[in-house]
Amino acid sequence: MSPTATAAQTLGMSSSSQAHPAPTPTTKHWTPTHGEPYRSVPYRPERMPAAESLARAAELRERMDRRRTVRQFSTDPVPEQVVRDALACAATAPSGAHQQPWTFVLVKDPEVRRRIRAAAEAEEQRSYEGRLGEEWLAALRPLGTDEVKPHLTDAPHLIVVFQQRHWLGPDGTKRKHYYVDESVGIAVGMLLSALHLSGLAALVHTPSPMRFLQEVLGRPANEKAFAVIPVGYPAADCRVPDLVRKTLDQVLVEV
Repeated sequence: MSPTATAAQTLGMSSSSQAHPAPTPTTKHWTPTHGEPYRSVPYRPERMPAAESLARAAELRERMDRRRTVRQFSTDPVPEQVVRDALACAATAPSGAHQQPWTFVLVKDPEVRRRIRAAAEAEEQRSYEGRLGEEWLAALRPLGTDEVKPHLTDAPHLIVVFQQRHWLGPDGTKRKHYYVDESVGIAVGMLLSALHLSGLAALVHTPSPMRFLQEVLGRPANEKAFAVIPVGYPAADCRVPDLVRKTLDQVLVEV
C-alpha cells in the first residue's frame, strides 16, 4: 500500500462553535503527570525494507510538493470525518514534556463564522492601512493578499488552533507548559500534511491581534489563538501564485 494511501485512510475533520452569547468552554479535562516517571513499554515497529522505504519517501515528496495554500474555496461539502481524522493525526505530534498544549476548535455555527470573519477583516484592514509598515506590505504584495477574507465563511470547515500557555485544572490549579510555540507549530504542520494527503486544501490565517477569537469562541484564560485554518476543496476557478520553492540543495547543509 502506498504511503499516501495509508495516510489518506487515517485522516479527517469538521468545524464547531456558538454565537450569542459566547459559548461556555466544554473542555474535557485531562490531568498531566507531575513528576512521576512514565511507565516504559516496548517499542518494536516492523522495519520496512529499504526499497519500500525509498519508494514511499519519493512518493510522499512528490505529493507534498503539490501542496498549495488556497484562498478560493468551493462551498461543496467535505466529509466531516476526514477532517476529524486529520485533527487526530495532528494531536499525535510530539510536544515539550509531552504536555500537548493545543486545543482545536471546529467552528460549525454560521453566525460564529460571520463574527470571526468580520472581526478578522477589521483587524486586517487596520494592519493593511498602517500597522504593517511598507517593508512588510512589499513582501505581501506579490501574493496579492488584502483585508477581504471570504475563505473564513466560504470553506466548508473552519479550525481555530489555540495554544495553552499553562495547564488549567477544573479546580483552578495551574502548571506551566514548556516549548508551547514549537509544539503547537509542529502539530499544525502535521495537520496541514494530513489534510493535503486526504485530498483537501487549507490556509493558515493569522490575523493580528487575534484576541477576539478567545472571546468569540469562549475559550479559557490559559489559551491563546495560534492560527485560523479554513479547510475544503479548491474552487473551480481557484488560482494560486506561480511560486518557485527552494530546492533541497538550497536549504540543506551537510556537516
